[in-house]
Formats: sequence, C-alpha cells, structure tokens
Amino acid sequence: MENENKSLTVILIALAAVAGGLGIVFSVGMAIQTATAPMSGYLREIADGQKRVEAVLVKSSKVDISALEIRVASLEKELRNLKDRPQPVPAARPADAQAENLDKVYDIPVGDSAVLGPKDAPVTITVFDDYQCPFCGKFYPAAVDGQKAFPDKVRLVVKHYPLPFHNMARPAAKAALAAAEQGKFFEMSDLIFANAASLSNDKFKELAGKAGLKVDQFLKDLKDKDAAYDKKIQDDIDLGGKVDVRGTPTYYLNGKKNNARTADAWKAEISAVLKK
Repeated sequence: MENENKSLTVILIALAAVAGGLGIVFSVGMAIQTATAPMSGYLREIADGQKRVEAVLVKSSKVDISALEIRVASLEKELRNLKDRPQPVPAARPADAQAENLDKVYDIPVGDSAVLGPKDAPVTITVFDDYQCPFCGKFYPAAVDGQKAFPDKVRLVVKHYPLPFHNMARPAAKAALAAAEQGKFFEMSDLIFANAASLSNDKFKELAGKAGLKVDQFLKDLKDKDAAYDKKIQDDIDLGGKVDVRGTPTYYLNGKKNNARTADAWKAEISAVLKK
C-alpha cells in the first residue's frame, strides 16, 4: 500500500566561484520539488543545505555578506512556508495494515459507483483507488480476477481516492467517470492504470479511442460534467474518511478491510465468505 512516500528530489545549492581581481562571488540557488516525501524529509534537506552554505562561508574571507544575508533570508522564508503547508495523509503500509482491526465492519454504500458484476451479489469487494498510485495499479488486476472467478457471486465496487500530490489522479478519475457515461468505465480504468506513468489530457483522449469510446462525446462529457465529476470524487474521499481509509489502495470485503493482494488470495477470501 502506498500514499507514495517517494524520495524528495532537492537541488539545494548551486555554487559558482569565479576568481577575479576583487575576490570570489558566490551565487546560491535553490529549487525544491515537493512531490511525495514526508515533511520531515524535506525540512531536513533544507537544514542540511543551510549548513553546507555556512561551511563554504567559513573557508572564504572575501564573501559578499549582503548578498548572502538576502539569500539566507529567502531560505528561512521558504522553510517557514514548508512548515505551514498541510501534510498529505500518510499511506498505510502493509505493516500498518496488519495492526488494524480487520473484523470491524464498515458501512460502505455502493451509491452510483462503478460496479463490475451483479449488483445484488452476496459478496462485495470495494476498493478506494488512485490512478497514479503504483500499488493501486499493481493490485487492481488481482481484485478483478477475484471477481471474475465468481462472476455470479461477487461484485467489485470502485471508489475514487486521488491523493493530493498526484496531480493527474483526479483528472484520471474524471476520465474514468466520463468513460462510464458510455459503459466503458472498467475498460478505461485498465488503460489508465497501464499508462499511469504518462497521464495527460492528450493521453486521456488517446485512451478513450482505444477503449472504444466516441471520443467527441467523451471530451464533451469531460467538459460539461466537470463539476458533477468533482462532486462524485469528493463524495468518495469524504466516505473514505468515514471508513478509515489511510492510503491507497484500501480494500474491503463485505465491509471489512482486507489485505488480499493476489488473485489466489482473493479467491481464498471469497470462498471463505461464501461458505459462511
């Protein structure tokens, strides 16, 4: 499971020293890419960068102090901004998930979510997914295989839970919802997961054609129903908060959190439920 605690890439200092008749001039540059690393990670990176600047200063007796003070002030301002920025909800890792109460039953209405399988099936797999989450893409096919192993007994319900630092996750969810207008939600979902590393508006248009959609209608729905899709996605996110979603993907089997992540594991879990 993941809320994508990727490594933060920080280019903290670019120092150029040019020897001249009057001394050495330092130029300090900083660029911060805030992607998915925890707050503590990039705060530590900034602190380390400041120490490196100070170390360079100690070695030189001809530093432009005024320019340096201005740059340090800028760094401190950026640090304050980072401290004030809200942190994304951390993902539940497998070890965390094992500590959860897997016997607790949550009320998770199907609502108007996409459903694969009979709507009155006795077994329901519900997933809260993010299309840019690599773990979601990895485990989703296994859940689909679990449903297909019991086509008359199991339904798979997909809820959207785009994480805030995945900038194309929400647009991808909207693309899937627009595909659902033409009965191609799951075909589009498969394609989006398969192309998660290169998502863009142009890519959604391309995938719509591959999914067999009427592309013009797809694009029209994306534009005209944007607000409605936003509400659907937010409703899923709000529901996720009520049923203790801690990260993506989060799976439930008949309302209970479930850690099955392979087709065989799903078949075993489903069989056990059907025997009760």
